[in-house]
Amino acid sequence: MNAGIWARPAAGREPAGAALLSWLTDPAAPRLCLVTGSAGCGKSQLMAWLVAHGSRPGTVPERRVHGFAPLAGQGVRVAVWTLADQLGVTARAPGELRAVLAADMRRTVIVLPDLHAATDPQALTDLVSGLVGLEHLRLVVEARTGVDAVPALKALAPAVLDLDEPHWTDPVRAEAWRATHPTPLGPPPAETAEKPLNLDDPDVICTADPSRVTTAYETNPDEQGGLRAAWLRAGQSLLHDHEPADRALVLLAGLGDGADPRVRPALEQLASGAPWRLLWSRVRGDVTPPWPGPVLALASDSPGPLEGRLLVADHQGTLRLVSLSDAAPAGRLPEPVPDVADLCALADGTVAVVDSEGRLQTRRLPTAPRPSGLAALLDDGSSASERAAGALVTAAAEERATAIAASELAVALADATGQVHVVLLGDPKGEAVSERLHEGSVRALAVVDVAVDRADGAAGRTPLVYSGGADGRVRAWGPGHVPMGLPVAERPRPVNALAATVTKAGLTLAVAWGDGLIEYHRLEAQEGLTFRPGPPVNSLSVTGEGDLLIGTDESLMCLRPV
Repeated sequence: MNAGIWARPAAGREPAGAALLSWLTDPAAPRLCLVTGSAGCGKSQLMAWLVAHGSRPGTVPERRVHGFAPLAGQGVRVAVWTLADQLGVTARAPGELRAVLAADMRRTVIVLPDLHAATDPQALTDLVSGLVGLEHLRLVVEARTGVDAVPALKALAPAVLDLDEPHWTDPVRAEAWRATHPTPLGPPPAETAEKPLNLDDPDVICTADPSRVTTAYETNPDEQGGLRAAWLRAGQSLLHDHEPADRALVLLAGLGDGADPRVRPALEQLASGAPWRLLWSRVRGDVTPPWPGPVLALASDSPGPLEGRLLVADHQGTLRLVSLSDAAPAGRLPEPVPDVADLCALADGTVAVVDSEGRLQTRRLPTAPRPSGLAALLDDGSSASERAAGALVTAAAEERATAIAASELAVALADATGQVHVVLLGDPKGEAVSERLHEGSVRALAVVDVAVDRADGAAGRTPLVYSGGADGRVRAWGPGHVPMGLPVAERPRPVNALAATVTKAGLTLAVAWGDGLIEYHRLEAQEGLTFRPGPPVNSLSVTGEGDLLIGTDESLMCLRPV
């Protein structure tokens, strides 16, 4: 079907369809359109017509439908997770959905049918109320006349399409349609009640319809042995078409240490067929070892003072050290850095931190070696790492820094204009080299030292920089050389985090995208794995063993490829 040609709405609803299309294209119209009317008046048919045509490839932008969440029998979480998934973002709750949509000023049209048949119409009305204040959003909401939600929605000053009013129907076309679509005789068949789910049985919830499980957990506050909290924490990830083993792995990663002791081994058994093995996870509320707090940034597996530990930054700017083997506490840096955006640890024990304002600050790990004896007498007061940081600040002085990363050989800083600046730590001049790699802001960096053959035939190493941008591209660049022409990876989603290292399997790159997907690439073998933890991913790291560390606001976890 030609995307530019729209079929007529069913049952003579051409006037209503024309009004909807006019509303979509009128910049002065209210941002909310309420489609209402009595039961059986054709509301659902009209909504289906709008979605079917508005979501086709090639639909003109002013008629495009971007998000569609049927609400019958569903709660607010299913609606939020469904819309977030369709819109390519991650959101656990209505407030998060509003925040991520407010940050993206592109025109967005959302259709919400059957609000009157939802399990919690009031919560969904509140969701609509929160979204309708965004100027670039248009919402079409269906609610049956007579339900409590209709007056609340009308209070938002919407355009109202009441299909009980005769002028929204062409009587001639309606009669012709009814002649070819006779009404079935007798009452509609009675709906068969679904058997209640056993919500504390891992086998059941790993195979049941995920929307049904979510709604059941929303309406039943019992913790179900810890499964409810794990499910709601994993959230959006579970709406994807997972195999039972994959769903079990996601739940296992989100399971708290206060769960029923029978649940974890049951999930481990179910997850045995997944391509990952969970080594450990620490989630909000864990006590033994304690959850280290929201993970805004992390660094791991550096040689020298950080080896065997992770450096984790939380929402209060505390820089914690935790054990790489189980995330047990291993100390903290004495001076916090408020509003951490990114960090890295260098081999000499210097910690470089970029804050949300783009300022670059340095700290020292408590385990960093200190010069002694003659070396202390000759020390000029600044290390190579600190001098490199100064050169990077100078190189990016005119722009806001956004990301930082380091290897043994180099440290890199990125900015909001798409540039990446690199200082080679062994360069006596200590000058930064720069390259514009992205359209728009750079959101993540990774630096890895790779083996090369030198001109004299000797083996050596050189730094390779990976950058991820708001433009949805991951680029590779060897400082001093021309960047690779084609992106290493590309999706219509911003990059949230990157990690790269040389593992036993060769060069390995991990990418976290804005929609919650993590891609794990073994570049030399051209093999890859994926994982969706559920909450938005803030940070990644890959250890020398190939283990993947994932930091979110809710959890810190470590996965090993099988």
